[in-house]
Amino acid sequence: MFKLNYHNQFSAAFPDTETLHHAKRLWLEALAAFEAQDIMQGAKRAILQSEYLPTVHKMLLLCAAGENGLPEARAAYREACNAPSPKTNHKWSHPAVYHAGRESNWYFLANNPESIAYPVFAEHYRKLCARVLEGEKLSAPEQLKLEENPGTPLSKEENAQKMAALRAELGI
Repeated sequence: MFKLNYHNQFSAAFPDTETLHHAKRLWLEALAAFEAQDIMQGAKRAILQSEYLPTVHKMLLLCAAGENGLPEARAAYREACNAPSPKTNHKWSHPAVYHAGRESNWYFLANNPESIAYPVFAEHYRKLCARVLEGEKLSAPEQLKLEENPGTPLSKEENAQKMAALRAELGI
């Protein structure tokens, strides 16, 4: 699959059969934890997302993305930037996206150009993805809810007293 899609790069990376066999052994050992279908999906993601032949590290991330539901870093960044407030109530594609956005600072992401904000987000996201790949389960953000019993409304006299106290406090 990679030879067809990345012909020149593939030929340059694996110029002879010995190098190709060493590479295949390395990839076999590195990807042994994944099912064949996850590896195929990861390879398809690599072809769709990158014009360059993927490294073993990139393939591990792409294969795990299918298994763990982790989106690609740029897609995660766009999701984090476009999520409405309150951020905790958004339906995140993966909790790692929310946590990376929170660690990057929502205000920072919203008020800086992508050229500045994306590298910060990507670094946090990379660290979180590594933790997920090691088996850590990230908790989803707790959804904000309205009060179940907001209480009873104040009477007109109580409202007037509170308003007078507030005016006195503010000197109005």
